[in-house]
Order: sequence, then structure tokens, then C-alpha cells
Amino acid sequence: MTDPRLKKLAQVIVNYSVSLKKGEIVLIKSPSVAEPLVKELYTAAIQAGAHPHVHLIPDDLTEILLKHGSNKQLEYLSPILMHDVETIHAQIGLWAETNTKALSNTDAAKHAKLSAARQPYMERFMERTAKNQLRWNGTLFPTNASAQDAGMSLTEYEDFVFNAGRLNEDDPVSIWKGIEKKQNEAVKILNGKKNVHLQANNGTDLEFSIEGRKWINCCGTHNFPDGEIFTCPIEDSVNGSINFSFPACHMGHQCKNVKLVFENGKVIKASAESGEEFLLKMIDQDPGARFVGEFAIGTNYNIQQFTCNTLFDEKIGGTVHLALGASLPEAGGVNKSGLHWDMVCDLRDGGSISVDDKIIHQNGKFIDVEL
Repeated sequence: MTDPRLKKLAQVIVNYSVSLKKGEIVLIKSPSVAEPLVKELYTAAIQAGAHPHVHLIPDDLTEILLKHGSNKQLEYLSPILMHDVETIHAQIGLWAETNTKALSNTDAAKHAKLSAARQPYMERFMERTAKNQLRWNGTLFPTNASAQDAGMSLTEYEDFVFNAGRLNEDDPVSIWKGIEKKQNEAVKILNGKKNVHLQANNGTDLEFSIEGRKWINCCGTHNFPDGEIFTCPIEDSVNGSINFSFPACHMGHQCKNVKLVFENGKVIKASAESGEEFLLKMIDQDPGARFVGEFAIGTNYNIQQFTCNTLFDEKIGGTVHLALGASLPEAGGVNKSGLHWDMVCDLRDGGSISVDDKIIHQNGKFIDVEL
């Protein structure tokens, strides 16, 4: 029997997150294991009068490519992929893994080649998104593998996932619209400001400029669940150091205790207690990978624990995250890279964010806004 919350999730994503309209083309991309949610999304899209197209992808295909593909194959960018990004009106992507460690032993250099090759696709995807020509949403289908990473049973993890999205409530859409209004109050405080100073008890001391950049309110339209506000720092303005509180997870790899030192926007020193080789390969994949593409404040206080899944971890209420690599054009960023890697720093115990020399966020909460 299908979990009724999957139907509710599909309805929220189709009718709220991407707001599908009659006659629009929507691409649904998913690993095979998430078929129950794919069917619900397909049904909701048909009911909305849209034209859904489904890509079901076995989750071991990337492993095959990384282990057996030639350099030419790793560096190949399919024209079909580029045709998709030019044609569709919306994309719904599902994350669902049967083995979250499947890529742990793959070559970091090959990961970098694969990521760098997809830079033109990422740039065009973000350009169309910034111009409101393409709407997208990414969400997760709970699996045993993800539950194990989070240290939970599957039932416990399902409850965690659906609670994070307010899907246990009668009308989750109205709740997310309310969250949007609350977060707008924080956005108003931040827009128009010039400088940010981030400090945390783990030794983090980072400064950067946001002059002329826009803060974006994330309330369930791009990611689901959601809960963050983000901007893009001026590319050459980042100076200082940041120590990340949780393992940085990317493409099946974990890098623990990542520390980055910046000078004039660029990472000049990067280290990790484990996974350092992978970290260095990824940030050396192209010239933009050592620069910051995003800075965000997590605002989902229904998420309070690390689960080794970036979709949830970057939203933890009371944290911030910084992404190395590609900027998000809607916020005014111009950095280009095949990489976009979010890493999380906890501010709940003594951390602070100052803008223009005034503390606006302390110990994990905004001072003047209740979220």
C-alpha cells in the first residue's frame, strides 16, 4: 500500500512547487527505486493537464561510467541533455539511493572530469531558471540506505522526511506560504546591506561583501522540504577561514572536518580529516571551483539533526552553508563552475552573523525575526 503522504507530496510539488500549467512539458528524473513517488507525480501532472516525461535511471549507472568510462566518455556532454534543458518548462528531480556508499571508492579525478564536463548544462539550467523560463524542484524518496545514514529505521526516517516538509499537516501549502512571509522579513533586513561577518565557536571567522547582490527566499519551490535564504557573495571579496561542523557529503563521498582558508575570494588552503584527496580534486576541477557560489542561512527548525543528506542538512534551523563553485544567477552571482558543493557550519552554540557591523543572527536565530 502506498504511503498517503507520497500522494500529498506529489500534489504539493506539482501544484505549488513547480505550479504546472496545462500544456507544459515537465521532466521527471528519478532512480528506479522511487517508482511509487514517480507514479504519484505523473498522475498529478496529468491531472494538471501537463505533458510529463519520465527518466527512470538505475542508480548504478554513474558507478559504471566512473569505473569503466574512458576520458572521452567522461568528458562527453550529451546533446540530448542540452535539448532537454532548452525544451522543458519544469523539472522534478528525485533523490533516492539503495546504497549511499556506492561511489565511495571511485576515482576522485574521474568525478572531477564528469562534473566539469556538465558545466555548460548547469550554466544554461541556471540561466533559464533565473529568467523564470524553467521551474524546478528536487525532493527525496525515503530509502533504507538514507535511513541508515541518518541512524534511523525506515519508519523513523519517513516520519523525519515528511515532518520536515510539513506533510503531516492538513494543508502544507498554506504553511509554506506562511513560511514565505516570515522569511521575507529576514530578506528585507538583509537586502541592501554591504558586508557580512560570520563567526562560530569552531574557529570560523569569515568576511565577505554582498553589495548589490540579492537575497532569495526559499520556501518549497526549488527544494522540498525547504527552509533557507541565500545570496551570492562578491566573488573576490571572501577572506578568512571557515570550519565546517558536519561531514561534507558529495557524490557518495564524505569529507570530515573540512577547513577552508580564503584570500581575495579564492580558497588558498583546504584540508579535511578524511576525504582530503577527493576534496582537493573537486575544487581543482576548473578555475571557478575554488570560489564561493552561494552563502545561505538555514531556517527549517523542524530539522535539527545531521542526516548526511544535503537536502536536509543545509536547511537545519540555526546553521549556515557555503557552496563552492557555481553561483546562482537569480541572486546576482557570476561565478562559473561544474561544481556546486554545499557545506554546513553550525551557529547554534555561540555563532553569529553580522551585517554592516551589526549582529542580526546569534546562537542560531535571527534577533528581530521569529522563524
